[in-house]
Amino acid sequence: MRPFLFLGTRAEDDVAQQEYDAVLAGCGLHADELVRVRLEQRSLGEVDLADWSGIVLGGGPFNASDPEDAKSPAQRRAEADLRVLAERVIAADFPFLGACYGIGVLGGLGGGVVDRTFGEPIGALPVTLTADGRVDPLFGVLPAEFAAYLGHKEAVSRLPEGAVLLASTETCPVHAFRLGRNVYATQFHPELDAVAICDRIDAYGAHGYYEPHERESLKAAAREAMVTEPVRLLARFVELYARG
Repeated sequence: MRPFLFLGTRAEDDVAQQEYDAVLAGCGLHADELVRVRLEQRSLGEVDLADWSGIVLGGGPFNASDPEDAKSPAQRRAEADLRVLAERVIAADFPFLGACYGIGVLGGLGGGVVDRTFGEPIGALPVTLTADGRVDPLFGVLPAEFAAYLGHKEAVSRLPEGAVLLASTETCPVHAFRLGRNVYATQFHPELDAVAICDRIDAYGAHGYYEPHERESLKAAAREAMVTEPVRLLARFVELYARG
């Protein structure tokens, strides 16, 4: 099998490792089958799509809607690399699954708009599939409504041209969409469990996702939530796209 490529942007080593391990487990792959590149550390370089079965992009604190003068050199470099990659992936209709940061990378292409209109606080919310989502080859493995962990400052307020809306919450109209047949972005995190989201709440306390006094109540609510279905997307992505 040709390996999958995992792209991360998290600067915190422990959280970055936890994210990769969770995606690895959810995909049901071995480490040599999911090759990681940490874009906050180095440039992506040339990617030959023929070498890979598909690409998975993780989340992180970068936001496409951040003011340009507030972006670090690492963020600007990662954004430039990912824009080039995204345009190639869309042109080739190459298998791609971007979780959370995938919205920022793909959502602003083709006339789409990513802004701060539909941000949601860290926690678990019910996500509802659209009619297209229920029959989609990837998202169709999920029930029509399921709980998912999320937490984001930005979201898509206008879909890219030709995008197919797959999922929404009551407070964020675009929680997942597809471009072409094989390019996907989700706003929620399919890899997260209760332990991991609590660790992220701790790790990103200074990033403006919540007020300091909310930390313990957010963690308590996350532990009480029943989030079991989103991780199925990862195994399904591998099932659909693994190739020799």
